[in-house]
Amino acid sequence: LCFSWIACYCFCDKFHLEGDYLVGGLFDIHEVTAKLHNRPEAINCLSHRRFQLMRFSVEEINNSTDLLPDVSLGYEIFDYCTDVQNFPSIFKLISVNGLIQAQNEPHNNLSKVVAVVGLYTSTETRTAAPFFMKNLIPMVSYGASSSIFSRKQIFPSFLRTARPNKDIMQVIVNIVLHFKWQWVAFLTSDNDYGNDGLDLFTKMIRKTDICLAYTNSLNHHTDYTQIFKRINAQNISIIIVFALERTAEVLIESAIQLNVTNKVWIAGDAWSLNKKLPKVIGIKSIGTVLGVCEVAMAIPGFSDFIHRSKSHARCESDGQQKFCNQVCNCSSLSPEEIFAADPSFSFSVYSAVYAIAHALHKVLQCGAGRCNRNVTVLPRMVLAELKKSNFTLLNETIHFDENGDPMFGSYSIIYWNDNGDAEVVGISTFQPSFHLLINNSKIQWYSNEDVPTSKCSQECKAGHVKYQGGIHKCCFTCEICPRDTYVNTTEDPYKCNVCKKTEWSAEGSTSCNLRVVEYMPFTSPIAILIMIGAVALEILTLAISVLFSINYNTPIVRSAGGPMCFLILGCLSLSSLSVFFFFGKPTPPFCILRLLPFILFYTVCVACFVVRSFQIVCIFKMAAKFPNLYSWWTKYHGQWLVITGAFVMQAVLLLIGYSQETPKPYDETLWSPDKIILTCDTNLKGTAGSVILLSSLCCLCFIFSYMGKDLPKNYNEAKAITFCLLLLIVTWMVFATAYILYHDMFIQILNSLAVLFSLYYFLMWYFLPKCYIIIFQPQKNTPQYFQGLIQNYTKTISQ
Repeated sequence: LCFSWIACYCFCDKFHLEGDYLVGGLFDIHEVTAKLHNRPEAINCLSHRRFQLMRFSVEEINNSTDLLPDVSLGYEIFDYCTDVQNFPSIFKLISVNGLIQAQNEPHNNLSKVVAVVGLYTSTETRTAAPFFMKNLIPMVSYGASSSIFSRKQIFPSFLRTARPNKDIMQVIVNIVLHFKWQWVAFLTSDNDYGNDGLDLFTKMIRKTDICLAYTNSLNHHTDYTQIFKRINAQNISIIIVFALERTAEVLIESAIQLNVTNKVWIAGDAWSLNKKLPKVIGIKSIGTVLGVCEVAMAIPGFSDFIHRSKSHARCESDGQQKFCNQVCNCSSLSPEEIFAADPSFSFSVYSAVYAIAHALHKVLQCGAGRCNRNVTVLPRMVLAELKKSNFTLLNETIHFDENGDPMFGSYSIIYWNDNGDAEVVGISTFQPSFHLLINNSKIQWYSNEDVPTSKCSQECKAGHVKYQGGIHKCCFTCEICPRDTYVNTTEDPYKCNVCKKTEWSAEGSTSCNLRVVEYMPFTSPIAILIMIGAVALEILTLAISVLFSINYNTPIVRSAGGPMCFLILGCLSLSSLSVFFFFGKPTPPFCILRLLPFILFYTVCVACFVVRSFQIVCIFKMAAKFPNLYSWWTKYHGQWLVITGAFVMQAVLLLIGYSQETPKPYDETLWSPDKIILTCDTNLKGTAGSVILLSSLCCLCFIFSYMGKDLPKNYNEAKAITFCLLLLIVTWMVFATAYILYHDMFIQILNSLAVLFSLYYFLMWYFLPKCYIIIFQPQKNTPQYFQGLIQNYTKTISQ
């Protein structure tokens, strides 16, 4: 496919060199743009420099007596100016005398082309590569970096000397992380190179703090005004431009025209060493430009080659023109223009040619100044040796991994300084492991201050977690962690972690504190005093029992209940055992025995007083009005039936309740945030039936005792029982109120005191007055005295 206008140019011998073995070369010396309607246009000397580097490399190899002695290496180079209109050049490389070898046919007529160097862009390479893959012709690219070329099932004979996109993207991501930028835009070329870069970048930032705020693909129809309007609207300060050089030039020039300011631009390796943009008027206004490029390496002898080549340049007549993709204006570029061009990928071209030469060296079994010319060299043989490459070139060890990707080379981090030069400010290496080093002090930021920041949301204060409301993890609101939680920003800044049971924290904490463990020990002074009170009660009940035994047949003892008094005193003594289990470190047995003896035996005590109150009413009121009922009560010992029934019922309720909800040790942490109070978890469900029964008996006792309030003045058992019950009710109401409002360690003290006071009320107000009469007023402890009281009361109520 030839363009008629090219006839004015002359055909140059620079595209072809005869040799025993040929290396194909594909370089985009000219480019077809939509603007020029398919007319080739020279592009900034960059590809011409690479084109000349291939020529220089072949000449240097041919001049060597070690690499390919007595064998000449030639080349056939084509100008691949567009990825859709240059198939003739590809067919030229894979054909012999205009014929292409069919697959699986005998190799009777082999092409002298053993490998191909090229192409530069991923899109061009993806178009041309399949033609070479069919017959496993090695294709060594010096610039195609898309990840797809690492897939050997699709591109089995493809290798490259330029590092793949994943490596340069790793550098870019780490630059962003190095400066702690989070809110970035990513602009790409609308082609394989740009799309692959965007895909890799998106995957690499998933587990980082980087958020991709905005992305767009750039082409001939891009509206740059809208792009920058959206970038400014989202307050994005960092713009990564992973695009081809021509696309990046249009973007930056548009940014200058649209007065885009105060941005940090990160350039990919395709345009970071651009020679035109740093000199453009207004470039400083757009902000700071950083970039990534391969480390510049001086290639010895290349300068002399260019000068010598220019001085001996010759052109042939138009009639000798053979192929349209081998046309150039030989004299259009001076050596100075070539040397001043962007040196990117120069070493990639140089090492690609040398890799092919070393592979051919192995195939031809070269050594001792000669090569084995009897070997029939097939492209797949060269491919096999290429994959095993391991040689040193300009202090770099050239070898490839299993995907054909280079395991050599490093990147420079550059900064466009005020002089318009690309100043090296850092380096990134990959072997033996990835490492990035940047000298921050060499970079002068557009703000002339510290490193610019780029965040969607400001960092949360200590003790606050991030709440992500949208798709971007960098955009969040801050919420304070509640009590007993903390946030560890290094592990998970989005979660309030719950403190351990043995720890606590205040609201908005970043760590937990150990709780102070508290319980009421036996050695506590107040515990000792309460236990002394319980022991004293035991002694008093024993003493009263002895006194009542001695005076068993006296009216005072008989009127107090007779044998029932000993049951009451025994139950009061057994109930006091509960007091001792409120102290010490709680254990399952301690928790059970805290209330069990008191509830069980105190129920018997109250039942006795219920019966006693009922008997008092019957003696003084019901005996006269209901003699038959009184006779039945005394005949069948109704009082003992009631007491036994109350005891059995309470025992059954306790057994059922404790089997369902057994009291157990419990660590109280809600009421005192900095403490663990060791107590017992007494579930209301387990004791509800027992408490209801005991409360019901107390109510009955109060009713019956209140009915006897108008008994003789000196015969006041009912009044004493009523007063004891009133004190009992008040005591437990006070305790219940305190228990609801206050759950500290001292609530156990109040509980034990409530139990002890409940026992002392009956002992003090029911039994001790009778003891006083027995000891100090024996004249009132006679049958005659009691008969007189009863007769006087009977006369009074009969009137």
